[in-house]
Amino acid sequence: MDTLTKNRAQIIESIKTLPEDSLAELINFVDYLRYKATEKESQKTSANFLLSVAGLGNSAEKDVSERDEEILANEVDPIRGWSRNSDK
Repeated sequence: MDTLTKNRAQIIESIKTLPEDSLAELINFVDYLRYKATEKESQKTSANFLLSVAGLGNSAEKDVSERDEEILANEVDPIRGWSRNSDK
């Protein structure tokens, strides 16, 4: 008998010995465990999706943290500042 089958048999025997008024609480607990398991899966999927959409980690730039001032200086127009509109 494998471990999974032993665990299931043990759970069934434990449930049989529970008082009747504890069964509602057991059902709530099992539902919570199912919810928690599916929530973890959906969070993994969401995180992977968001990372792929954002493109995090796919930058061609290397050592950006050491060159942040240089990069920002190239992005700012010396006369107009941060505005990308040349007519302002």
